[in-house]
Amino acid sequence: MTNSTSTTPAPGAPGTRAGRREWTALSVLMLPLLLVSMDVSVLYFAIPSITADLEPSSTQQLWIFDIYAFVLAGLLMTMGSLGDRIGRRKLLLIGAAAFGTASLVAAYANSAETLIAARAVLGIGGATLMPSTMAIVRTMFTDPGQRAKAVGLWSGVMTAGIALGSVMSGVLVEYFWWGSVFLVNLPAMVLLLVLGPILLPESKNPDPGRFDLLSVPLSMAAVLPVIYGLKEIPSEGWHASYVVCVTVGLLFAALFVHRQRTAASPLISPALFRAHGFTPALVLNLISSFAMLGSAFFTTQYLQSVLGNSPLEAALWSLLPSVLIGFAAPVTTQLVQRGVNRAYVVSAGFVVAACGYGMLALAGTDSMWLVLAGAGVLASGIVTVISQMMDLAMGAAPLEQAGAASSLMETSAEFGGALGMAILGSIGTAVYHHEIPASAPAPADETLGAALAVAQELPGGAGTELIAVARDAFTSGMQAAALAGAVLLLGAAFLATATLRKVAVRESESATPEQVPAA
Repeated sequence: MTNSTSTTPAPGAPGTRAGRREWTALSVLMLPLLLVSMDVSVLYFAIPSITADLEPSSTQQLWIFDIYAFVLAGLLMTMGSLGDRIGRRKLLLIGAAAFGTASLVAAYANSAETLIAARAVLGIGGATLMPSTMAIVRTMFTDPGQRAKAVGLWSGVMTAGIALGSVMSGVLVEYFWWGSVFLVNLPAMVLLLVLGPILLPESKNPDPGRFDLLSVPLSMAAVLPVIYGLKEIPSEGWHASYVVCVTVGLLFAALFVHRQRTAASPLISPALFRAHGFTPALVLNLISSFAMLGSAFFTTQYLQSVLGNSPLEAALWSLLPSVLIGFAAPVTTQLVQRGVNRAYVVSAGFVVAACGYGMLALAGTDSMWLVLAGAGVLASGIVTVISQMMDLAMGAAPLEQAGAASSLMETSAEFGGALGMAILGSIGTAVYHHEIPASAPAPADETLGAALAVAQELPGGAGTELIAVARDAFTSGMQAAALAGAVLLLGAAFLATATLRKVAVRESESATPEQVPAA
């Protein structure tokens, strides 16, 4: 497939190396990607100010917070496939315009309904931006070594953005009004709209077939109920309504898969899963997100509720583990380029992450540095895996399906994160229930937050004693969940070795001399 709208060499040409133009274009892509990932957590500290100003109901407050992630997750596959059909750059610029406009509306929203609608449009924009950026990266960087570096940067920015979002919202709300957390999106989107047509190549599937409209609601019906049910289970428990949500979503997932296998022009081509290495990358990427967000469920509460830090203090402390992320992906890329089998690098990443969980399992109620170190070790191991799996998947997928491949990887990450919070959160909650004495006030045996609230109402030393017991119980739950996470990751290390060893050998055998990176 040639590219008549860009000076970038023909995508997929073996040995073609990117120059200054492509690396500059990558830096332009990274800023909106950072902001899209930050928007997942940007309301952590803005919600109190929004509540005071707009006076939303409790249900509206939940939708203000959650609708962005729900819409984004539900539309990833649709937008990835759409970009392959109409052009990834075109869809990226449309998404940037929608994201910027919705950010402006959200910043000056005068009602909860307006803010919810704006957040929904932000989710639509985010769903166009995320797979489009990775698909364009795949188009610009056809040399395997350069592609690996670019994908590593993409993965690091994506992971760091979620951590930075909460901190940025705390700082902005501290000095400005809550709408400023949305206005910061505008300069990046304007920059993308101005420089995108100049720097970014256009590419698409030359023969995509008809767009299968029926697959769009099927994909959303498969993703949204599962994500919603899994998201609510850690805090609300395995209530029948949430189990039904997950079950309904899985039934629609089966219908979606059947549709993709029988449709003349499917939204997601089943041939993608036959690409050598793509399915293992998808599964291992899901496990990585399971581990990352499963740990975050505990570490964020530990820093705030166990150690007693303010929300902003807890968010600032949580930035420290991100420092190791900046080193993990580049080091991993260098190892693979110097001839280390990718299977062993990924397995080592899982083992490192398991060690991070092991450190969390040793934490007590006053172990901030151990928890931060464990979170950093865990994150560095997981980013090692994610960067390699994204590179493997994008390298295995046909270039004309780069958008669909990227969207599948990102959807697997959404599922993995929700599953990690549900399963590990449930383990921690079960241990917490067991550790809280039966004599404790009824709400205190539900969550640590409820116990701390109840303790404020108790007279004398009874409140202090309840706080100590609840913090011990929560820490015990974190330890149990961390042990479970460590066992899972060690199993994933063996799975990675078994599934990726032959993939790496085939990659090496099929590489042309120009494609083999210099040692």
